[in-house]
Amino acid sequence: MLNFYQTNGQNPKVASCKEASFDKKVNALIHYRVPVMDVDSLAGKEDRFLLLDAREKEEFDTSHLPNAQYAGYKKIDINDWIELDKTQPIVVYCSVGFRSEKIGKKLQKAGFTQVFNLYGGLFEWVNRSHGLADQANKVHTYNKKWSQWVFNDAFEKVW
Repeated sequence: MLNFYQTNGQNPKVASCKEASFDKKVNALIHYRVPVMDVDSLAGKEDRFLLLDAREKEEFDTSHLPNAQYAGYKKIDINDWIELDKTQPIVVYCSVGFRSEKIGKKLQKAGFTQVFNLYGGLFEWVNRSHGLADQANKVHTYNKKWSQWVFNDAFEKVW
Protein backbone atom coordinates (compact mmCIF):
# COMPACT_ATOMS: atom_id res chain seq x y z
CA MET A 1 0.00 0.00 0.00
CA LEU A 2 1.27 3.46 -0.87
CA ASN A 3 0.90 6.14 1.77
CA PHE A 4 0.90 9.68 0.47
CA TYR A 5 -1.01 12.60 1.73
CA GLN A 6 -2.62 15.68 0.23
CA THR A 7 -2.17 18.35 2.83
CA ASN A 8 -3.30 21.67 1.29
CA GLY A 9 -0.66 23.57 3.26
CA GLN A 10 -1.72 22.13 6.59
CA ASN A 11 0.40 19.95 8.81
CA PRO A 12 -1.48 16.68 9.35
CA LYS A 13 1.67 14.90 10.62
CA VAL A 14 0.95 11.71 8.72
CA ALA A 15 4.54 10.79 7.80
CA SER A 16 7.41 10.57 10.21
CA CYS A 17 11.11 9.90 10.50
CA LYS A 18 12.65 7.09 12.50
CA GLU A 19 14.50 9.42 14.89
CA ALA A 20 12.33 11.91 16.78
CA SER A 21 14.89 14.72 16.60
CA PHE A 22 15.18 14.43 12.82
CA ASP A 23 11.41 14.17 12.47
CA LYS A 24 11.04 17.43 14.39
CA LYS A 25 13.61 19.09 12.10
CA VAL A 26 11.94 17.90 8.89
CA ASN A 27 8.50 18.88 10.13
CA ALA A 28 9.79 22.39 10.86
CA LEU A 29 11.44 22.76 7.43
CA ILE A 30 8.62 21.81 5.10
CA HIS A 31 5.36 23.63 4.57
CA TYR A 32 3.21 20.75 3.26
CA ARG A 33 2.45 22.59 0.01
CA VAL A 34 3.14 19.38 -1.89
CA PRO A 35 1.71 16.03 -0.73
CA VAL A 36 4.29 14.05 1.23
CA MET A 37 5.11 10.38 0.87
CA ASP A 38 6.78 8.44 3.63
CA VAL A 39 9.97 6.53 2.86
CA ASP A 40 8.69 3.07 3.68
CA SER A 41 5.74 3.54 1.32
CA LEU A 42 8.12 4.24 -1.55
CA ALA A 43 10.64 1.49 -0.76
CA GLY A 44 10.23 -1.43 -3.14
CA LYS A 45 7.83 0.52 -5.33
CA GLU A 46 10.28 2.97 -6.87
CA ASP A 47 9.51 1.69 -10.38
CA ARG A 48 5.94 3.08 -10.09
CA PHE A 49 7.24 6.65 -10.00
CA LEU A 50 9.51 9.02 -11.80
CA LEU A 51 12.08 9.78 -9.09
CA LEU A 52 13.61 13.25 -9.33
CA ASP A 53 16.60 14.24 -7.23
CA ALA A 54 16.39 17.95 -6.36
CA ARG A 55 19.91 18.24 -4.99
CA GLU A 56 22.95 19.64 -6.75
CA LYS A 57 24.95 17.56 -9.23
CA GLU A 58 27.82 16.81 -6.84
CA GLU A 59 25.34 15.48 -4.28
CA PHE A 60 23.56 13.35 -6.90
CA ASP A 61 26.84 11.98 -8.28
CA THR A 62 27.84 10.82 -4.78
CA SER A 63 24.56 9.21 -3.77
CA HIS A 64 21.02 8.87 -5.03
CA LEU A 65 18.02 6.57 -4.96
CA PRO A 66 17.96 3.69 -7.44
CA ASN A 67 16.56 4.76 -10.83
CA ALA A 68 16.44 8.43 -9.80
CA GLN A 69 17.08 11.13 -12.35
CA TYR A 70 19.00 14.30 -11.66
CA ALA A 71 16.77 17.38 -11.66
CA GLY A 72 18.84 19.83 -9.64
CA TYR A 73 17.70 22.72 -7.54
CA LYS A 74 19.33 26.06 -8.30
CA LYS A 75 19.34 25.67 -12.07
CA ILE A 76 16.44 23.30 -12.68
CA ASP A 77 14.67 23.82 -15.98
CA ILE A 78 11.08 22.60 -15.69
CA ASN A 79 11.00 22.55 -19.50
CA ASP A 80 13.22 19.44 -19.32
CA TRP A 81 10.21 17.58 -17.92
CA ILE A 82 7.36 19.43 -19.64
CA GLU A 83 6.82 16.80 -22.37
CA LEU A 84 6.01 14.09 -19.83
CA ASP A 85 2.49 12.89 -19.20
CA LYS A 86 1.09 15.36 -16.65
CA THR A 87 -0.49 12.47 -14.74
CA GLN A 88 2.84 10.63 -14.38
CA PRO A 89 3.35 9.95 -10.64
CA ILE A 90 6.49 11.81 -9.54
CA VAL A 91 8.38 11.64 -6.26
CA VAL A 92 10.80 14.50 -5.72
CA TYR A 93 13.43 14.21 -3.02
CA CYS A 94 16.47 16.02 -1.69
CA SER A 95 18.45 15.60 1.52
CA VAL A 96 15.54 16.19 3.90
CA GLY A 97 12.55 17.49 1.92
CA PHE A 98 13.03 21.27 1.87
CA ARG A 99 14.42 21.74 -1.66
CA SER A 100 12.28 18.97 -3.10
CA GLU A 101 9.12 20.64 -1.83
CA LYS A 102 10.05 23.79 -3.79
CA ILE A 103 10.75 21.79 -6.96
CA GLY A 104 7.54 19.82 -6.44
CA LYS A 105 5.61 23.09 -6.29
CA LYS A 106 7.18 24.18 -9.61
CA LEU A 107 6.12 20.88 -11.17
CA GLN A 108 2.58 21.38 -9.90
CA LYS A 109 2.51 24.88 -11.41
CA ALA A 110 3.63 23.32 -14.71
CA GLY A 111 0.51 21.13 -14.62
CA PHE A 112 1.73 17.87 -13.09
CA THR A 113 -1.04 16.40 -10.97
CA GLN A 114 0.66 13.57 -9.06
CA VAL A 115 3.71 15.12 -7.42
CA PHE A 116 4.91 13.95 -4.02
CA ASN A 117 7.67 15.15 -1.70
CA LEU A 118 9.63 12.35 0.00
CA TYR A 119 9.35 13.11 3.71
CA GLY A 120 12.83 13.10 5.26
CA GLY A 121 14.40 12.71 1.82
CA LEU A 122 17.57 10.78 1.12
CA PHE A 123 18.65 11.01 4.76
CA GLU A 124 15.56 9.17 5.98
CA TRP A 125 15.94 6.70 3.12
CA VAL A 126 19.36 5.62 4.40
CA ASN A 127 18.37 5.95 8.05
CA ARG A 128 15.78 3.25 7.33
CA SER A 129 18.48 1.12 5.64
CA HIS A 130 17.17 1.33 2.09
CA GLY A 131 19.85 0.94 -0.56
CA LEU A 132 21.26 3.52 -2.89
CA ALA A 133 22.00 3.37 -6.61
CA ASP A 134 25.03 1.31 -7.54
CA GLN A 135 25.03 -0.01 -3.97
CA ALA A 136 26.81 3.15 -2.88
CA ASN A 137 27.70 3.36 0.78
CA LYS A 138 28.43 7.09 0.77
CA VAL A 139 25.82 9.74 1.44
CA HIS A 140 26.42 13.34 0.41
CA THR A 141 25.18 15.28 3.41
CA TYR A 142 25.43 18.77 1.90
CA ASN A 143 27.81 19.95 4.65
CA LYS A 144 29.16 18.88 8.02
CA LYS A 145 26.30 20.45 9.96
CA TRP A 146 23.64 18.52 8.03
CA SER A 147 25.56 15.24 8.41
CA GLN A 148 24.23 14.99 11.97
CA TRP A 149 20.89 13.83 10.53
CA VAL A 150 22.28 10.64 9.00
CA PHE A 151 22.23 8.14 11.84
CA ASN A 152 22.89 4.90 9.95
CA ASP A 153 26.56 3.97 10.45
CA ALA A 154 26.45 1.66 7.42
CA PHE A 155 26.78 4.80 5.28
CA GLU A 156 29.80 7.07 5.10
CA LYS A 157 28.96 10.77 5.31
CA VAL A 158 30.68 13.03 2.78
CA TRP A 159 30.27 16.70 1.94
